[in-house]
Amino acid sequence: MKGFDPKFVDLPDFILGVTRTLWEDRQVSQLQQYYAPDIIVRSPASVVVGNQDVIAATMATLAEFPDRALLGEDVIWSGTPEAGMLSSHRLLSTATHSRPGAYGAPTGTRLQYRIIADCHAINNRIDDEWLIRDQGAIVRQMGIEPKDYARSLIAAEGGPETCVQPYTPANDRPGPYQGRGNNNRWGQQLSDMLQAIMNADFDAIPVHYDRAAQLSYPGGVNAVSFEGADQFWMGLRSSFPNARFEVHHVIGRDDPAMPPRAAVRWSLRGLHEGYGAFGSPTGADVYVMGATHAEFGELVSGSPKLRREWTLYDETAIWKQILLQA
Repeated sequence: MKGFDPKFVDLPDFILGVTRTLWEDRQVSQLQQYYAPDIIVRSPASVVVGNQDVIAATMATLAEFPDRALLGEDVIWSGTPEAGMLSSHRLLSTATHSRPGAYGAPTGTRLQYRIIADCHAINNRIDDEWLIRDQGAIVRQMGIEPKDYARSLIAAEGGPETCVQPYTPANDRPGPYQGRGNNNRWGQQLSDMLQAIMNADFDAIPVHYDRAAQLSYPGGVNAVSFEGADQFWMGLRSSFPNARFEVHHVIGRDDPAMPPRAAVRWSLRGLHEGYGAFGSPTGADVYVMGATHAEFGELVSGSPKLRREWTLYDETAIWKQILLQA
């Protein structure tokens, strides 16, 4: 780990250690050490530039959810310490809505939801990030529909003219990381599968998925098997039937004592002109920022299949785009 603190044995150790230091150990000031001063953090909800704004957002979250824990489920990564590394970090977060804040008056709700964060790290610092939080799962557990939450957020931020704009290529900021991942076979297999599904080849699902596949989707939805995958991907694609699907980053890994696995960051951009996961078509121009993690296995010799999948996008950010154009 050239350029990194010697206490970190590898990139997963760095990512997990920094996350624990900042969130659970409450050493928020360490963001100045571990995050570059001009870091760019893109989430479906916004683009934040600079670690001072990241510090402010972190403190606001901890004030509203003081017992928040971030459990690192996996770190799928590529690159080298010398050239820079990209980690795709999947987390299971638990928290109690104990104080007033961005989600309104405290409800006492005990939350559980996932996050996928792609971070570029070099010289002991993170300087570029793509972050997807399952906002749909958060608000649903509080008894709020994502569409209604998006509407209330627009009002709370001053209305359509002054509210925070969701992330799209139009308001993106170029960052230092320009990599595309690695050439590992598992990343390519996941990328090819997603490309096929987004090209309306839903027959690819029984080809690529194990029949007993366990699936986790936005809104805290858990599903299984071919039918679960078909319902999710069909619901998304049918909402934006002519949108352009693009793969931005692909990582595959073969690590000792771990199943073969992959991480793909992708987007879907186009008009909301079909019935599906987002209701009646509105014609709104929408940008979906998405990420998928997968684990593979060979239950039958010579036939490796996807056995576990985690896909995230932010439903509330999609609804916000639809409502702002309506």
